[in-house]
Amino acid sequence: MSSQIGWLEVLNLCKDRVKDNIRPLFKTLSAPQPDLGIGAGGDPVKLVDLAAEKAIISTLQGNGISFTLISEESGIKEYGKTPSQSYVTVDPIDGTTNLVRGVPFYCSSIAVSYEPTISAVHSALVTDLFHDITYTAMAGKGSYRNGSKIGTSQVMSMEEAVIGLDLNTLKVREIAPQITNLIQNTKHIRHFGANALEICYVADGTTDAFVDIRGKLRTTDMAAGYLIAKEAGGVITKPNGSEFDAELSPKTRVAFIVAGNHSIHNTILDYLTAI
Repeated sequence: MSSQIGWLEVLNLCKDRVKDNIRPLFKTLSAPQPDLGIGAGGDPVKLVDLAAEKAIISTLQGNGISFTLISEESGIKEYGKTPSQSYVTVDPIDGTTNLVRGVPFYCSSIAVSYEPTISAVHSALVTDLFHDITYTAMAGKGSYRNGSKIGTSQVMSMEEAVIGLDLNTLKVREIAPQITNLIQNTKHIRHFGANALEICYVADGTTDAFVDIRGKLRTTDMAAGYLIAKEAGGVITKPNGSEFDAELSPKTRVAFIVAGNHSIHNTILDYLTAI
């Protein structure tokens, strides 16, 4: 049964296997890559993505786990005799462009749920593959950074706050009216290029909020980060302030705000809706 699986132990094994599988590819990342087509999430597939995904799948199979894979690369696939027992949502490499270009901000993201919805995620791991930092969470048991319990920031002043904001979209003109007030009233805006890891930065208080209202991000990118931020005390809603939930699928796109506390969250909501 899924409830009897030591999921954090298994996810950490997946993390170690991912590192082992992708390391041999680092020397050739800057060389021309073979055309592997487009992944289920809509992005070009690279060898390093497939190597990371293969590592996760083989580790789960090696531990005798039946599961349904929900992956940005391969899409939805069933493994084992009872695949509906667990849903494993993965972004094998989040921040692939960073990795290929040598920007030290990329990660692997894995979330486990009883149903294919964000709210059903019960175990999660996001590992910073460059800095060797791993974030984990289990529902009702808090969030951890390399084994130490973490909590979100209590910064309430937008003058002091560091806010992540993803503007990577061709539709930036459409969302510009909503984000203008936020940008004008925030002194420290950041975007690092791997959203799963950016959500974890909110979880451990490195940043105070992360805003993505593009409607472009896939649930595969943020399923694990969602639980890690929530268990750390974060506030996560849709851009209009309503409760956040979504289907787990490489095709499902989402928009959301994650903040360290209610005060900064409410301030961001006010800025986004003041148009």
